[in-house]
Parts: sequence; C-alpha cells; structure tokens
Amino acid sequence: MSDLLERSGWEKFKEKGLKWLLAPAALMVLYVFFAIFGRNFLSYPTLVNIIDAAYYIGFISVGVTFVIISGGIDLSVGTVMMAGAIIGGTAYKTWGWGLGPSLVLIILVTIAFGFFNGIMVARVKMPPFIVTLGTMMISMGVGSIVSNVRSMTFPTRAVEDGWYKNFFKLISEDGGTIPTGAFLLIAVVVISHIILNNTKMGRYIYAIGSNKEAARLSGVNVERWEMMAYVVAGAYAGIGGISYAAIYTTVLPAAGQGFELYAIAGAVIGGTSLSGGVGTVFGTLIGVFIMSVLSVGLPSMDLQAHYQTFFTGVVVIGAVLLDMYRNRKASEVRILTPADQYRTETQERIRVLRREAAQKKNAGDHDGARNAREEAQKLAAELKATYSRMKADEKAEAARIRAEERASEREFHEMLKARDEAKDK
Repeated sequence: MSDLLERSGWEKFKEKGLKWLLAPAALMVLYVFFAIFGRNFLSYPTLVNIIDAAYYIGFISVGVTFVIISGGIDLSVGTVMMAGAIIGGTAYKTWGWGLGPSLVLIILVTIAFGFFNGIMVARVKMPPFIVTLGTMMISMGVGSIVSNVRSMTFPTRAVEDGWYKNFFKLISEDGGTIPTGAFLLIAVVVISHIILNNTKMGRYIYAIGSNKEAARLSGVNVERWEMMAYVVAGAYAGIGGISYAAIYTTVLPAAGQGFELYAIAGAVIGGTSLSGGVGTVFGTLIGVFIMSVLSVGLPSMDLQAHYQTFFTGVVVIGAVLLDMYRNRKASEVRILTPADQYRTETQERIRVLRREAAQKKNAGDHDGARNAREEAQKLAAELKATYSRMKADEKAEAARIRAEERASEREFHEMLKARDEAKDK
C-alpha cells in the first residue's frame, strides 16, 4: 500500500536525483573496494597521491565542462595546458623572466588559445571538433618551436623560487605533506558553480547548450557567450599547467596529448551530457576523483597503468549510455492510462486528507482528525484493490487487441497468398 503512495515520489527521484548520486556512489564503492583488496591503499600517503593525480586533470575538466554544457567539445585543452607550461618554463629558464611573470604568461597563453577556439567556433561557425583538433596540433607545435624542442625545468622546492609549489603541496620540516592544491581545486569548482548557476553567463551557456536557436531568438548574444565558454576552458588549462609544473617540475615539449580525453571523461562520468545543456562542476570533480582513484588503486593491486585506461574507457561508455537513457526517458511523452489517472487522483485525495488530519489534530479537533485518518486509510485500501483490478483489465484488453491485430495480419497475408495463387492459375 505504501509502495503505491510513494511511487510518484520515487519516480521523481529517479528522474532528477538519482543521476546526481550515481557518481558519488561509484566513487565510494571504488574507494572501499581498493581499501579492502589493495595493498596499503587505506593510508594518508595514498590519499595524498590520489589528490595529486587529480590536480591538472581536475582543472582542465572543469573548463571542459563549460564547453560541453554549451554544446561544444574541446580536444585541445591537454596540449594547450602543456604548451602554456613549456612556454612559461622557457620564459623563466631561457629568457630570464621572474617566476611570477612566467606563471602569469602560462595563463595568458592558454587564454589566447581558448579565445582562438571561441572565435573559430562562435564567429566563423566551424565545427568544434575540427577547430579544437587543429588547435591541439598547433599548440603542440608552438610549444616545441618556442622551447626549441627542449624540456623545461621549473624551480624545485629547495630554491627561493620554489614557493609556488606550496600552493599545491605543503611539506613540513618533519616530512609531513598537506595537499594544499585540493583547497585551490575546490575553490575553483565553487567559483565555477557560482558562475554557472548564479550569473548571466552561466544561464546563457546552459541555454545555448539546450537549444542554440531558441536562445538566439530570446535575445541571447550566442556568439559572445559561446566564445566565453572556450575562454574559460583556456584559463583553467593555464591553472592546470601551473599545477602540473608544481607537481612534476619538468615539462616536456609536444606533450599533453591524451589529457583532453581524461578531462572529457571526468565531465561525462560526473553527469555532463555530451548533447549539451546539462552538467555540474561538482559532478565533474567526482568524475575526476573516480579516475584518480583508479590510477592509484590499480597499482595497489599489482595491476599496471594500462588497466586504468581500460577501466576508464568502460566507465566512460557506461556514463554515456546512462546519459543516452536519461535523454530518451526525458523526451518520452507519457500517456496516463485510466488506471494511472485514477491512482494519481486518489493519491492526491489521500494526501489532502492526511494534511487535514494533521491540521485538525493541531487545532485540538481529535474526532475530526481521526475521521480524516480513517477516510484516508479507507481510500488507500480501495486504491490498492481498485488499481490492481484496473491494471489487470488494461493488460487483458491490451492482450486482446494484440491478438486481434495478429489475427487480422494473418488473414491479410492469407488473402494476399490466395490472390497470388489465383493469378498463377
């Protein structure tokens, strides 16, 4: 009886709430799994390694989320991030720039690439896949040209200019580590959430991703805000480049290819729809940590790195299939049968009676409250019996109609067969 009364609430939860719980639940299941079966997985150093592995992918994933929500795609964020890092490293090591200006240069370079992507997609109307694929190759070439195909080394923690590393990992004198970059990553996610949900820019990006033409007809400057999504992705790629330099110190030329796939995977696993208009940066953060847990957890089970690629691919395909299922269910037009209509109306009457009983009880009318409760219970019992009977009648009627259709189809084929035989004679 209670199942019938709560079914509509469960259906609403499945439509709206369940999809946001799947990624966190998957992250918790993975973490518990590796904690049980992995070697020394449940330890503080392992947790630090998981967070370290999430930094640069996390930043570019958040940027890619803006682009995907707008209905686009960015295949260049990985190589753009590394191009910015190696150009900043060249400015520091070869050109004699200070560390501060070199780090600012990283962000300026990646913003420039994001602006170029935005211009080509929003203004020139080129397909995002082609534009960002070209930018991927251009950024790899530019990084190699500027660095003269040499790796660049950023200052280590031991020298005076190594202060920037403390923004991502703080190491105390006794060797203890604090992954301070986690706070920066969370701050970026929170700021991005505010932009997407509480600003004109965010609302317009969602609108463009949902229906670009409808957004244009509503007065939205589609070109400007679509371009801004790519600029944001470029800016976050710059922060990712700084975090990569802080964690690994050495940056290689023409690197970064493949990082964009992990960034897109993080967004998709976190619930961002590749069709645009749907997604959250908090979901993207969860998706990134799922991949990070895989990258650290699999070696703890003596499985090599290529297993991470395999399982990440499986998770991405599963996330895309789930997204397709959600989109298909959302686009379905549901027609209520008489039984469903009866159930909906009766459930509403029961809810009204229960509210009335509660109000009368609070007012001191105990007899009225008891009568209302009894009437609600009577309706609930009637609902269970009547709804089951109506559903059974509907199924029987549907089966009868299908049988008649099959019989009519057989008669039609027999008629055609008889006609063909008569022609042959």
